[in-house]
Amino acid sequence: MNYLDLVKIWINNPQAAYKDAPFIVTIAEVLLILFSAFIAFYIFKIAIKMIFNPLIKKSKNKWDDFLVKRHFFHRLSLVVPAIVFYLYAPLFPSIEIMIRRIALSWSVLIVPIALSTVLMSLNDGYERLTISKSKPIKGVLQIVVILSYLAAIIVIVSIVINKSPVVILSGIGAMTAVLMLVFKDTLLSFVAGLQISSNNTIRKGDWIVMPQYGADGNVIDISLHSIQIQNWDKTITTIPTHKLLDESFINWRGMEESGGRRISRNININTNSVRFLTQKELQELGRIALIKDYINEKMSEIIMDNDTRNIDLGHEINGRQLTNIGTFRAYVYNYLHARSDIHKEMTLLVRQLQSKEHGIPLQVYAFTTITEWGEYENIQSDIFDHLIATAPHFHLSLFQNPSSEDVRMIGKREDSV
Repeated sequence: MNYLDLVKIWINNPQAAYKDAPFIVTIAEVLLILFSAFIAFYIFKIAIKMIFNPLIKKSKNKWDDFLVKRHFFHRLSLVVPAIVFYLYAPLFPSIEIMIRRIALSWSVLIVPIALSTVLMSLNDGYERLTISKSKPIKGVLQIVVILSYLAAIIVIVSIVINKSPVVILSGIGAMTAVLMLVFKDTLLSFVAGLQISSNNTIRKGDWIVMPQYGADGNVIDISLHSIQIQNWDKTITTIPTHKLLDESFINWRGMEESGGRRISRNININTNSVRFLTQKELQELGRIALIKDYINEKMSEIIMDNDTRNIDLGHEINGRQLTNIGTFRAYVYNYLHARSDIHKEMTLLVRQLQSKEHGIPLQVYAFTTITEWGEYENIQSDIFDHLIATAPHFHLSLFQNPSSEDVRMIGKREDSV
């Protein structure tokens, strides 16, 4: 008997053909199912491409565009081969039960696949809304996807072993400890995600700093298991979500929302250069517009106070006197207050800190009206460029450790003597 005769027998009487050549008939049956499933799948894909996609693109609703972008209909079309398998099963009694179980299992698996696509498409649309920055839902949606896959696995196992899902669920109780161990990070991240969302701790776009992980940049993604941060050098740091509850981090959102960014920097004044100002020096400094009124008011106040108390001005330390560092401090304050890029509604201080081995720290504590990093650094640099250049006009010298050039100059002076 040749193969052509076998095909004729199989068409007229499949049972007889199976008895004559069971292996060949089984192979033929499988190939026929696969071919039919492929044809049906291909036709469905063409229908999606030519009918569904154009209709969706013409639709005014933007949410269905996300389904197309996520290939929802392509993934949904995967159920077509399963339907073909299931319908063809009675034609092949030798493997009918196996085909039905495979088809059912396949169909069940498509459900979480399609559901995950729908949920991620929903998240894509949600992230375009303003509320998504403060209330991300990606982590919650990922939990739903995981649960749907777990449910699908249970149903598939019940189909394969031909037992009720209830029987399988009852056996899962004994595996709880194992599941807790396997899904420990998932459970911790889920709880962390809920707390982050409810407490509004982190939003997409926030600038956060976690030195222990080398993270310093903007949050670009918040998911169930991890948070991605794009550092300023354009590298990406991925941090487990639950670590944000276990360890500390800095979130600069408050600074950005306040509209001001803090400057807190010192310039160190050489202690030996601090002294009282002479009348000639006061007249010279009185020509500076920013402290002209300050000097006039202070001098009038000092003269009146000294006269009232009948102070002997024969020695300069008797009575009240203006110092160069105090006058410089007033100048710095007025200079900052006059700048348009310094926030007037926030703290503005120019103060002396505790004297140390590096001189007297004069601290500028203020807030810029611009929070963008590059502009902020430019403003801060401009301020201290000006203050460093201005200090000598108040007969103040700034402290710095002697350099090799300083030592060389001292040696030249000694040689000249």
